[in-house]
Amino acid sequence: MKISKKPFITIAGRKIGEDYPPLVIAEIGINHEGSMAKAKQMVDDAHKAGAEVVKFQSHVLEDEMSPEAKKVIPGNTDVSIWEVISRCTFTEEQERELKKYVESKGMIYLCTPFSRAAANRLHSMNVVAYKIGSGECNNYPLLEHIAKWRKPMIIATGMNDIKAVKLVVKIMEKYKTPYALMHVTSMYPTPYDKVRLGALAEMKKAFPKAVLGLSDHSMGNYTCLASVALGASILEKHFTSDINWPGPDVPISITPPQLKELVEGSVAIHKALGGSKTILKEEQPTIDFAYATVVTIRPIIKGKKITEDDVWVKRPGTGEIKAIDYKKVVGKKVKHDLAKDIHVRWKDLH
Repeated sequence: MKISKKPFITIAGRKIGEDYPPLVIAEIGINHEGSMAKAKQMVDDAHKAGAEVVKFQSHVLEDEMSPEAKKVIPGNTDVSIWEVISRCTFTEEQERELKKYVESKGMIYLCTPFSRAAANRLHSMNVVAYKIGSGECNNYPLLEHIAKWRKPMIIATGMNDIKAVKLVVKIMEKYKTPYALMHVTSMYPTPYDKVRLGALAEMKKAFPKAVLGLSDHSMGNYTCLASVALGASILEKHFTSDINWPGPDVPISITPPQLKELVEGSVAIHKALGGSKTILKEEQPTIDFAYATVVTIRPIIKGKKITEDDVWVKRPGTGEIKAIDYKKVVGKKVKHDLAKDIHVRWKDLH
């Protein structure tokens, strides 16, 4: 049996890499808007849809942003990032409650720390892995702080180029920390022509030891499903139970039916990958009726030289002489009388 050398990481016993079904992450993020009831409903809905992982965000405001953030308004909302995060922040106790709730369902709890204090909080919670957002991809001091714990890190790379990501990989390899790199376009929503799935091939060449994935902000599942065929082993989409809920990330989020489709579709596509252009033994029943074989199209008397007016190729494929050998039959003489509409055999000819 051939042993694959494709890279993989393991999170809570789940192997993740090209040899395994894609891992779908339902990013609840801050779509709960500070409501524990909404957060748990989204966990329930993600679980019913078949997702293995849900992801939240951990914000410790005073360690994450300076007061200047009160003047910065993101492109997907009309209030400052400070105000958005203030109303969507869970306490450590609430985050512990959510982690326990997620894991009680047999799911993997992931959370993105946006500061050193948040990372320390998650470390104290004994999370199984860390998801790093694109904004922290080049926050090398924070990455190194987390990498020292040597737990798997899934790192989004939006707003960063190959040169910047190389510094990330250098840190991961320094501490022998398992890692995956997520291609991202940090636009909300991302137009399809800005998704750039070609970046996956570029990243695969630049980082041959990395598990790759796509964290996608385009509308729907199209690009995520396509990325599976290009080697993406982790798929992440913003998720909401109700597209009519308020929240800056809700409009680009997928709903429970779409999440179910993404989980099932990614598995189907993964199963369909690989292989070669050969004839399968399982195709034989179809061959038996679908192939064409040489038959007589009128009676042929003994000793007659066969012409194209005497034979043609027809279904089923159970005859002895296949269509490929049709021209070898023309010009042969028949050993005995042949009736119309019978499959010709080599022993009928000389």
